[in-house]
Amino acid sequence: MNFKTLHELLHSSVEKFSDNIVFSILNGEQVSYAELGRRVEHIKELLLGAGLNAGDKVAILSSSMPNWGAAYFAITTAGMVAVPILPDFTPEELDKLIKHSESKALLVSDKLFTKLNKETVASLNIVIRTKNLNVISQTVKEEGKATIPSPEDLAVIIYTSGTTSQPKGVMLTHGNLAQQINYIYKLYPIGPNDSMLSVLPLSHTYECSLGMIYIVATGGNTTYLEKPPTPSVLLPALRKVRPTCFLIVPLIIEKIYNSQILGKFTANKFMSTLYGIGFIRRFLHRIAGKKLNQAFGGRARLFIGGSKLDERVEKFLMEANIPYAIGYGLTETAPLIAGQISPAVKVGATGPAMEGVKVRLDDINPETGHGEIVTTSACVMQGYYKNPEATSAVFTEDGWFRTGDLGYIDEDGYIYIKGRLKNMILGPSGENIYPEEIETVLNSHAFVSESVVTEQEGRLIALVHFDVEAIEKLKDEFMARLEVTRDEWNLKKDEWNKQMEEIKQEVMKYVNSKVNRFSRITEVVEEEQEFEKTPSKKIRRFLYTDRSQKDSK
Repeated sequence: MNFKTLHELLHSSVEKFSDNIVFSILNGEQVSYAELGRRVEHIKELLLGAGLNAGDKVAILSSSMPNWGAAYFAITTAGMVAVPILPDFTPEELDKLIKHSESKALLVSDKLFTKLNKETVASLNIVIRTKNLNVISQTVKEEGKATIPSPEDLAVIIYTSGTTSQPKGVMLTHGNLAQQINYIYKLYPIGPNDSMLSVLPLSHTYECSLGMIYIVATGGNTTYLEKPPTPSVLLPALRKVRPTCFLIVPLIIEKIYNSQILGKFTANKFMSTLYGIGFIRRFLHRIAGKKLNQAFGGRARLFIGGSKLDERVEKFLMEANIPYAIGYGLTETAPLIAGQISPAVKVGATGPAMEGVKVRLDDINPETGHGEIVTTSACVMQGYYKNPEATSAVFTEDGWFRTGDLGYIDEDGYIYIKGRLKNMILGPSGENIYPEEIETVLNSHAFVSESVVTEQEGRLIALVHFDVEAIEKLKDEFMARLEVTRDEWNLKKDEWNKQMEEIKQEVMKYVNSKVNRFSRITEVVEEEQEFEKTPSKKIRRFLYTDRSQKDSK
């Protein structure tokens, strides 16, 4: 596989796999490669008829569906620039990003269209409904001109989450994206018999590159859901689609492990004791693995990317004989930098750099051997759109990209991520404390849903959002023991508060027994609401670290 542009990639696949299905809606329409080619040409005609030319920007603001991919390929193969926007941005952010990108056209799904203000819509040459490709509004009617793009031509601008000040739009060329596909094929080859169930937004680079572009390049097919991927929706879909590839974030697998595996095997003291015996644990894991494989449709080879897995979960996957893959990368690298596939994995690693990608450590701490991971390859972005200061800050003097991740590389070239450079806490004696590592332990506790570790006057504080389902179950048991009803609950609140304090102490004791001396927490503080997150579902840490610092003053 040696594609140089998205234009070459699409036309090769439409010709080679014309009768195969490429995109589907679960229990809905099926789109062949030939039909994809026709829809791409139709969208091109609409855009050109609204006066757009090669180089012009076109925003895509839509839920995942077959026409999302048709829109993406129509824009990029015409030499225009696609601007995929995550659907979870606020209305104000959406208007700001469309304006900042200088988009002249928009393809939008119905629900997201209502989030835009009238001025934004009026500023666009044309607005097209993704569901049926009808024109919603058009202010310009003149003929534009397309060109066949070159590898160095800009293909997409992808805005990273958390654009609270100057927007950071990652600029990726046709060459960046095409080479990414070439590299992935060497790491994890797939073909026309492979199928994907999509559960992540297509506007996310991980899903777009691996779940759409790579599938199209290799002749496979992807099925989209019309509803959020809750367990009640996802499990029947997996059984029906029986995907061979399934892109998920580690959080999903970790939650399945904690609730379905660990929870059942440690439900009582007897089972917990058995589970602690190595050969019995491995036997139980193999049984659970067979059931989980069937729940995934029986054919899945799991891609799990974006960040490393909880090591307990990874050991479970290995012992359960569930084939899986881990990838590491960023939007700025299109996205994968490194990856590993079972059984050739090292627990806790994200794998070695992909063929064609170079990785090294900068600013290495001589005591720990940890440094910032920097990389160079044909997949690294050109920079941030209209933001030279941010661009300059993320490149070394010799042109390597600074990932902002701290870690180390072993003698076999396997990369181990310790945490984000900007999140690292300097201990009282100069120790490097990685809050993400402590949070991984916190989140493995049965009562913890998510957490943020912050520093306050030299002390480590754990902000914890407890698992609502687990706490409610405990509350019911508590009321049954006291023989009170929900109506009488207020009379026993003081006793329940004491119970919650005991849980906090239990969580703290649990964590401190599993981390090194200088990473021990001194207090657990309950966050009643879920942590506020970015559109890509990452916790907005600065809101909580800034607040903790203010609280300590």
